Amino acid sequence: MLRGALALAVTFGVATAAIAQTGDHASPRVLVDMGSAAPDGVFPRSVRHMFGETVLEAAPQRIIVISTGQLDAAITLGIVPVGATAGDNADIYPAYLGAAFPQHIAAMAEVANLGDRSGPNLELIAQLRPDLIFMNQAVLQQDFFDTLSQIAPVVVTRGNGVNWKVDYLLLAQALGKGGEAQAFLDQFHADADAFAANLPADPPSVSLLQSTGARTRVMGVTSLGGGILEDLGLSRPRSQQFDKNSEDISLELLDLADADWIFYGTNGTGDQALQNAALWPSLSAVAADRAVAIDFDAFYLNTGPTAARVVLDTVIETLSE
Repeated sequence: MLRGALALAVTFGVATAAIAQTGDHASPRVLVDMGSAAPDGVFPRSVRHMFGETVLEAAPQRIIVISTGQLDAAITLGIVPVGATAGDNADIYPAYLGAAFPQHIAAMAEVANLGDRSGPNLELIAQLRPDLIFMNQAVLQQDFFDTLSQIAPVVVTRGNGVNWKVDYLLLAQALGKGGEAQAFLDQFHADADAFAANLPADPPSVSLLQSTGARTRVMGVTSLGGGILEDLGLSRPRSQQFDKNSEDISLELLDLADADWIFYGTNGTGDQALQNAALWPSLSAVAADRAVAIDFDAFYLNTGPTAARVVLDTVIETLSE
């Protein structure tokens, strides 16, 4: 049964109009002209990706992941990379991955830190002797692909939160585990559909807000969370109907973050900044105790399948109480 405050949204909503997602899925679900035709577990295999085609002669044993969400995706498939990059002001592996996969905590602690994802340490990458490297085209371009290809075979995903599903499928197919990734996504969509089937005709609006103190942002339709809210059949406030990952707002315009529900994540001095903002207590979601503090790393810093599952489960559990 839907939580009482959620059901009330059918009657009055918030002042900012909300629009339910319609038409094609914001987050693509099917690989098109990419991936591998080889059955799972069979090598050699040829993998088509964003920058061409790469042949993998044997099942990779020492992989490196450079881009957002790829560490999450690999560990979700039971493979701990030998090297990875970290996000800004973030640990090399986030706490939610340790909670989801305690059996891999010791191995994750040994993952070499390759530095910033926009300029990883090439010398260290070579020293780690990888047999497969993953990167994405959202951050690194053809010249970097060419350089990495001199070290080991490289597979390039799309990047950005909106593409997490197809990026997961591509990474999994390169590793010979495409069926495992597809099963994960099938269950993900089934759970989202089951929740959506019980929503009222006029679903509640959900705002996605993050703050580091120095920077406060609302998340758009094509963010990781934005795509998941669409999967769940939930609507977004009009101020968050833009077709990109995020937009910066000032604390003086915090009313742009209002909705029937607010899921907010903070890092650094972000929590203090929000709580001290003059508009914070006046937001309808805050006043109605429908502003929910969430895992910043899972919602806003990573774009992998386990992060997506954390987002899905958090929203479902919160709105179903």
